[in-house]
Amino acid sequence: VLDGKFGRERVLGGLCAIAATLNDRREVVQLQPMQSLTFGERDGKMSDRVRAIAEVFASGNFGSVASEQIIQDMWEKWVFLASLAASTCLMRTSVGNILAAPGGRDFLLGMVDEVTAIAAAAGHVPRGPFAERARAMLTTEGSPLTASMFRDIQAGAPVEADHVIGDLIVRAEAAKAPVPKLRTAYTHLKAYEKQRG
Repeated sequence: VLDGKFGRERVLGGLCAIAATLNDRREVVQLQPMQSLTFGERDGKMSDRVRAIAEVFASGNFGSVASEQIIQDMWEKWVFLASLAASTCLMRTSVGNILAAPGGRDFLLGMVDEVTAIAAAAGHVPRGPFAERARAMLTTEGSPLTASMFRDIQAGAPVEADHVIGDLIVRAEAAKAPVPKLRTAYTHLKAYEKQRG
């Protein structure tokens, strides 16, 4: 979409890490003191404009990283986000509660495996440190962690089913990757959208 509007050469890759939600007054509330922005040229080069942006961001009240592997970084964020969203939305509860249920750990790790297989088919196997961190976050007993999409469901708000999960389903079909857990989560989200009207 952005490439079509502005031209590929004008669009950087990027991702942010923040835990936030909307309160009853539709104000953004930060849930944890964590905020960072990672950005870079999609061809992996360190350009003058990326250096200039990094210099400006250095004085901000957030972490910033100028990445030479932004596409890989974006895929890794997608793997984690989709795994967390699919799991907590489908089960309608936190990671800790899923883990406390019979089969919960296997379910969570199975979801990560399915999404990881899609990333791998696209040529972006998650790197070791990321994979370890993601698995640790999704297997921490008692964790209150949920996806913002789950919080949207709790609030009766719209969800990003097609963007976060549906696009992965399309990619899984193209790669002939079996993703039964992810498909079930997607069906659940689409049924929620129908119910909302």
